[in-house]
Amino acid sequence: MGIFSDVLLTVDYDRTLTAPDSSIPVRNIEAIEYFMANGGAFTVNTGRSVPMYRSIWDKVPVNAPLLLYNGSAACDQKSGELSLLRPFDMDLWETVEELLKMFPRLTVEVQGPDAHYTFLPNPRWDAFNIHNGCPHATARWGQDLGPFLKFTLYGEFYDNTVARLFDATPEELAEMNAAEDLLRRRWGDRIEIFRSATRLIDVHAKGVSKAEAARTLKAHLGRKILVCVGDASNDISMLDAADYAFCPADAIIAHRYENVCKCADGAVADVIYEKIPNILKKT
Repeated sequence: MGIFSDVLLTVDYDRTLTAPDSSIPVRNIEAIEYFMANGGAFTVNTGRSVPMYRSIWDKVPVNAPLLLYNGSAACDQKSGELSLLRPFDMDLWETVEELLKMFPRLTVEVQGPDAHYTFLPNPRWDAFNIHNGCPHATARWGQDLGPFLKFTLYGEFYDNTVARLFDATPEELAEMNAAEDLLRRRWGDRIEIFRSATRLIDVHAKGVSKAEAARTLKAHLGRKILVCVGDASNDISMLDAADYAFCPADAIIAHRYENVCKCADGAVADVIYEKIPNILKKT
């Protein structure tokens, strides 16, 4: 038991736990360790896949299952086993074939449990995955890629960072918005769409959300209070479902929720050191 033993804290990774340059403020790590040492349950709730998250596996302390793929799966960090799987009810290869015809200018990617896959050679996509420590390959047609949990559409890769995907010209923004609209018209009753970045569209099975994953984990752990922190549109469901929700002051959706400091200054630490103690005084 400890002062935070009633609390589950789930936080987005990019531009919430991290600074815009993808570094993790030391202040956040120190605060998380303090939170867990005093009974709190902590995990990351992110659109990242298992392969994309493995490069930071040991950088972020957690004591609850990771919530990955925008809620399509949970992962035990010790064993690597997946649970709470929410795959598509669509054939992977039929879907990929149609996506390649629908979006010839965009990069189509399927994120499996072991690697990320694309279907046409793309050196810039390769460089992006190498930079982010993500196993990746150009898939052979019909290859078993594992559970069909998530596919992604990318705009142009200007450099190798996730942060750069948040930038777009007006023309690029219009192209990504049109792609999102087309996806909804084609499969709207079977998919969920999240704009994890301006030039990045994540697609999941109907009903998947960070919110559902967080509330399910709260019940599983028997915690009374769910606190969530996020910065982008794919975090909205999680923040709306939380008992208490916060955003970094420089978040895209900062106008919708109570703010803490900017992400580079340790937004998660602000929540742990300042906001949660005030919550507990009221309960």
